[in-house]
Amino acid sequence: MSRLVINNLHSYYGKSHILNGIDLAVESGEIVTLLGRNGAGKTTTLKTIVSIVKAQQGVILLDDENLVGKEIYEIARRGIALVPEHRGIFGILSVEENLMIAINKKSPWAVEDIYQMFPRLKERRKNGGNALSGGEQQMLAIARALVNNPKFLLLDEPTEGLAPVIVDEIVKILGQIRAAGVGVLLVEQNLSVCEKLADKHYVVELGEIVYQGSQTEFSKQDDIKNRYLAV
Repeated sequence: MSRLVINNLHSYYGKSHILNGIDLAVESGEIVTLLGRNGAGKTTTLKTIVSIVKAQQGVILLDDENLVGKEIYEIARRGIALVPEHRGIFGILSVEENLMIAINKKSPWAVEDIYQMFPRLKERRKNGGNALSGGEQQMLAIARALVNNPKFLLLDEPTEGLAPVIVDEIVKILGQIRAAGVGVLLVEQNLSVCEKLADKHYVVELGEIVYQGSQTEFSKQDDIKNRYLAV
């Protein structure tokens, strides 16, 4: 069992203090959501964990090893994969080529396993990334992260702009990923998706965690939802 723990995390964009002491934890086989309004610090938290944004204070512990100060590739090798909001797939490469360049030989997820989980990608395996729909690109971005053998998957707005039928498919896939023992930290605006999936929720406001609780507890917190999540 692996554990990802963030304690007192601070980071900046230039002189702007964005994260102001974030604390959260994700266990293997657990889906945890990070909720909040636009600009609250959700994406910055994910970027700071993987060192795209450098932490200025605090610790990021993966199985008791502090990752603060390590390079992006070192963090990826230790088993943390970020699927960014822009997805980051290679448009000029085919679906299969996108997967092949990401494969970690130690990964339990072979390409055929991916095709079983994502039948749409098998159908489109010879298509270029640019020829995929938004939903298919999102599936490819998640699949490419899986073949790199992550212990923890960080997802930034995976269902944004997608049709409901595709959202349902991604919800099902995330359930399978959790069942396989991968921990997921999910940034997502679709609250119904979050409540279907998550074991635990954190709410962030102005770079600070203002609420944390289990799904059972969170389901009763109408005041928290209205205060920090309502548009």
